[in-house]
Amino acid sequence: MAAATSELRVDHLPSDPLLHILSFLGFRDLIHYASRRLNELSKHNPLWKSLCSKHWLLTDADRLQSGVSWYCLFKQYYRDLGRYIQYYPVLKRAWEQLKSFLQQRCPRMIASLKEGATEVELNDIEAQIGCRLPDDYRCSYRIHNGQKLVIPGLMGSMSLSNHYRSEVLLDVETAAGGFQQRKGMRRCLPLTFCFHTGLSQYMALEPAEGRRMFESFYPCPDQTAQDPSAIDMFITGSCFLEWFTTYVHNVVTGEYPIIRDQIFRYVHDKGCVATTDDITVSVSTSFLPELSSVHPPHFFFTYRIRIEMSSGASPEAACQLDSRYWKITTSDGNVEEVQGPGVVGEFPVMTPGKVHEYSSCTTFSTPSEYMEGHYTFHRLANKEEVFHVAIPRFHMVCPPFREPVVRTDQTNFSVVKK
Repeated sequence: MAAATSELRVDHLPSDPLLHILSFLGFRDLIHYASRRLNELSKHNPLWKSLCSKHWLLTDADRLQSGVSWYCLFKQYYRDLGRYIQYYPVLKRAWEQLKSFLQQRCPRMIASLKEGATEVELNDIEAQIGCRLPDDYRCSYRIHNGQKLVIPGLMGSMSLSNHYRSEVLLDVETAAGGFQQRKGMRRCLPLTFCFHTGLSQYMALEPAEGRRMFESFYPCPDQTAQDPSAIDMFITGSCFLEWFTTYVHNVVTGEYPIIRDQIFRYVHDKGCVATTDDITVSVSTSFLPELSSVHPPHFFFTYRIRIEMSSGASPEAACQLDSRYWKITTSDGNVEEVQGPGVVGEFPVMTPGKVHEYSSCTTFSTPSEYMEGHYTFHRLANKEEVFHVAIPRFHMVCPPFREPVVRTDQTNFSVVKK
């Protein structure tokens, strides 16, 4: 007797296991079912709620406000933002994290953010400059069209005794006005701008003159070349997505400190801390491209030092800083020792729980170096009791830079790796 045979079809399964199977599919798979039953089940609200959350970061409140089903809401967003679906959740989340952080720590920056640009506006900018904008850049500018031209800038500040920098994230219209066509900077779009220094970070929209497409950089004129179009570059990112999300991560995780309601781009190595008895010293550093050059080699760094006495120290531990000692080692092996009174003209007194912070700067002819040393203190209760407090070793390394191989009219370039 022949065995009975029957064809097993997926759409004959009960609804619950079938919906479970459908939950593993992407949105493109769910919209291509010919079977009437599968087509109906593929519009099941919980399926599209999950996809709306995954791709558009939408919540129940967003759906209630829209007044449509999750399926229809997904289609609305896809019609508007579908070309950016691989970038949108990453950039939207970064923007939301940044705004949440700013609301708590730098609330006045929130008011400087501009509403997102439209597709038509971005298309018009592309027509104006004659170049295609990368989709990750367009996606971010659909969320927020940069910020108003105000201080402080969203993209970080730096302040020394006679120098101040604060970088605004340019809106796309202002950026288009600064689009470069001159030799040495062809097809470069400014991302940021500083009113005080004129400094901008740029993004290369085409692989021209040795630049890689969509990388971001600080231009640095070659001061030793006869051709004024010879431009060295300090590289800050390989694409807009990396550039922006890395910066946001450093802000929201506390890597960059907030000082006077501004984001300061000091970098703190968590291992760069030393404790001597009741006193802890930690160091953060920052590279200043606007005061640096590759040709001639001149690399400018600032460092911020925090000295803190434990709140549990005894009152008899109170002391005063008398002097500093530095041992400086450059990447070519040269060693220099420096000592002097106080720190930036001050002789701070440390008592239990007190914190003293100060900033200083240094320049080198090599792109990387490190410093270490100690402070000399005396006890307030006994000036004869003198002791050293260790300053941890901290490294200062400039970003990767690209320099002309032959600094003439040729456009051959090479990357100097750190």
